[in-house]
Amino acid sequence: MTDPNQPNSQNIPPAPPAYEAPAYGNAPQYAGGPANAPVPGRTMAIVALILAIIPGTQLIGLILGIVALVQSRKAGAKNGLAIAAIIVSIVLMIIAIIVIIALVAAFANSTTDLYQQYQTNCLSAGGSGFVDYLGQRIPCEQFDQSQLNN
Repeated sequence: MTDPNQPNSQNIPPAPPAYEAPAYGNAPQYAGGPANAPVPGRTMAIVALILAIIPGTQLIGLILGIVALVQSRKAGAKNGLAIAAIIVSIVLMIIAIIVIIALVAAFANSTTDLYQQYQTNCLSAGGSGFVDYLGQRIPCEQFDQSQLNN
């Protein structure tokens, strides 16, 4: 019979040890962020580009574009929108300066023309002439001379 002290007395082979998974180390950690990580300064670059297009806010757009470009460069990212905002701001500011200079020159020319008309038509003619002012013919007697002092 079987002996209780010897559990394998019937020549049954012993059961193989349970399968253990090989001892692999932890997976290596990826140092980079997600593929679609936000670019630092991108939102500011969008705001700068919008402000660069709106008349009268080009200087603010230029400043924000420069700040956005510096932020993205520090992070090692490219920011084409910031560069576009800087370029658009500069170009539109140059155009605005040219337009302002042209308007000032035209206004100065019209003021000089008005003074010459007053000298020629009113003072030389004894005050009986006319002056063309803002598309209207005004007799010298009704013309306000304080408009010439501006």
